[in-house]
Amino acid sequence: MDKKAALASGSDHGATGGEVAGPGGCGSSFASLRAYGRALAQTPRRVAWRACAATAPGDEMSRVRARSGARMARALRWWDLVGLGLGGMVGAGVFVATGRATRLYAGPGVVVSYAIAGLCALLSAFCYTEFAVDMPVAGGAFSYLRVTFGELAAFLTGANLIMEYVFSNAAVARSFTAYLGTAVGVDAPSKWRIPVPGLPEGFNQVDLVAVGVILLISVCICYSTKESSVVNMVLTAVHVAFILFIIVIGFVHGDARNLTRPADPSHNPGGFFPHGAMGVFNGAAMVYLSYIGYDAVSTMAEEVERPARDIPIGVSGSVVVVTALYCLMAASMSMLLPYDAIDPDSPFSGAFRGRPGMAWVSNVIGAGASLGILTSLMVAMLGQARYLCVIGRSGVMPAWLARVNPRTATPVNASAFLGLFTAALALFTELDILLNLVCIGTLFVFYMVANAVVYRRYVGGGELGRPRSAWPTLAFLLAFSLAALSFTLVWKLAPPERGVRTGLLAACGALAVATVAAFQALVPQAHTPELWGVPGMPWVPAASVFLNVFLLGSLDRPSYVRFGFFSVAALLVYVLYSVHASYDAEGSSAAGLDGGGAKVQDEACTV
Repeated sequence: MDKKAALASGSDHGATGGEVAGPGGCGSSFASLRAYGRALAQTPRRVAWRACAATAPGDEMSRVRARSGARMARALRWWDLVGLGLGGMVGAGVFVATGRATRLYAGPGVVVSYAIAGLCALLSAFCYTEFAVDMPVAGGAFSYLRVTFGELAAFLTGANLIMEYVFSNAAVARSFTAYLGTAVGVDAPSKWRIPVPGLPEGFNQVDLVAVGVILLISVCICYSTKESSVVNMVLTAVHVAFILFIIVIGFVHGDARNLTRPADPSHNPGGFFPHGAMGVFNGAAMVYLSYIGYDAVSTMAEEVERPARDIPIGVSGSVVVVTALYCLMAASMSMLLPYDAIDPDSPFSGAFRGRPGMAWVSNVIGAGASLGILTSLMVAMLGQARYLCVIGRSGVMPAWLARVNPRTATPVNASAFLGLFTAALALFTELDILLNLVCIGTLFVFYMVANAVVYRRYVGGGELGRPRSAWPTLAFLLAFSLAALSFTLVWKLAPPERGVRTGLLAACGALAVATVAAFQALVPQAHTPELWGVPGMPWVPAASVFLNVFLLGSLDRPSYVRFGFFSVAALLVYVLYSVHASYDAEGSSAAGLDGGGAKVQDEACTV
C-alpha cells in the first residue's frame, strides 16, 4: 500500500492501531478558504479522532521534539534547578500570605500551617518529578497530560496555564514598581506611573518601569538558559540573604510570649493554636499559594544534563528549602507581635513601623521583595516560554512558536512573543492578581498531573507495554475525587456545630481512605518506572489529588468565572484552528516528513 492509500485508510478508520491519519500535507487545511471550509465540515470527525489521541513518550522525545529544529542545550545541574525553584517560589506574595493566614486563621500556629503546606507541595512535586525524569522534555504538564489523557485535555489545561502566567506576570511586573519605590523611599505609583486622561479607570496608568523589567528579562532568557540560571542564582542568593536578615531581626527583637498571648485577650483567644485545628488547616490552604512556582522547574527538564539525578534533587530540594525558610519567617513574625495585632497586608513592615529607630527595616523589606519579584518573573517567563514552545511542537499552535534558535539553544520565538504580550498588558492594565495568589488554572493542572501519574502506572499502554482496561482506574479516580469534593463541601458548608461537622468530615475522610485501600488491593500496577517513581503509590498522588480538590473548593466565584471564560475561548480556538493544524501535522508525520518515533536520549543527556 502506498503512502497516499495508507493515509486515506487511516483517515477513514480513525486512530485505531496507532496509525496516523491526516491529509498528507502540512498546512493543507489552511491553504485556501475553500480548503479551510472543507476542514471545518470535517470538524466533528477530526475532533473525535484527535481529542483523545495520546502521543507516545518516545514520540515526544524524538519526532515531536525534532519539529523545533535545533536542540536546547543540556547545561543545567541540580543546583541550577534548586536556584530556579527558590526563585520561582519565594516572591513578594509570601509577605502578604503570612500576615493574612496568621491574623485571620492560624495565629502563631501558622508555622505548622507552612509545614503542612510544604508537605503537600512536596507530594505534588513528586508527581511532576516522575514524569520529568521518564520524559525529559520542555512541555511540563502539557506533555504529561498529552501522553496520558490526549490532545484536548492537554490543550485546555496548557492554554489556561499560559494565560494565567501572562496575566499574573503582568500584574507582578507592575507591583515591582511599588516595591522598588518602597525600597528607595518613593511613592512609586504616583511618581513613576504616567496618567493618561481619557482612558478607562484601571487602564489609565502607564507603567514604563514594569515594561522595562519584562523586556529586560525577555532578552536575558532568549540569550541563554544557563546564563539566566546564573543571574537567577545571584538574585535569589541576595533575596534569601534579605529574608534571613528579616528572620534574625525578628528573633532578636521578638518576644516568645507573643506565641501564646494575644494583644486583646478579652476579644481574641490565646494559645499557640487560638482557632484550633481548623484554623491551622485553613491557614495551610492560604499559605500553600506561596509554594506555587516549583512546577516551572519541570519545564527545564529538556535542558538538564542528568535528568534522573538532577530533577528529583532540584525539585524536591527547592520545596524543602523553601518550607524551612517559610517556617522560620512565620515564627519570626509571630514573635514580633501578638497575632491579633499583625497587619494582614504588610505584616513585617507593620511590625517595625512603631519601633523607634527601626523604620529603615521597611526599606530593607521593599528591597528584598523587589528581588523576589525579579526572580519569580524570570522563572515564570522561562516556564511559560517552554510551555508555548512544546504546544507549538504538538501542532495545535503555529510551528513558528516551536523553533529553537541554533545559536542560543533557547525557544526565542516563544520567549519574545510572550514577553511582548506580557509587556503590552503591563503597560496599561492594572491587574490585582498578586504573584503567589493561586489561580484556578494552576491548581487544576496540579490536580490533572496527579491523576495522570496514577492512570499511567495502573493502565500503561504504548511503550509501557500492552494497556490494561482503563475502567477500574478511571472509576477509582472519579470515586476518589468525589470523596475529596464531599469532604471539601462539608468543610465549607456544614453547620458549625462541632459534632455534626466532625462526624461528616470523618465519614468523608474514611470513605476516601477506603477507596484508595480498595484500589491498591484490587488493581495491580501495569508499569514500574525504570529511573525514578513516586513512592507510596497510589497514596502519594491520591493525597495530592485530595489537596488540590480541597484548594479548588476554597477559591472564589470570580476564579471559576475566569477559568470558564478561558476554557471556552481555548475550546473555540481548538475547534476552529488547533484540531485542523494537529490533523495536518500528524498527516505530515505519516507521510514520513518528521522522522522516527523511537524513544532516544540525546547526546548531551546522561542518566
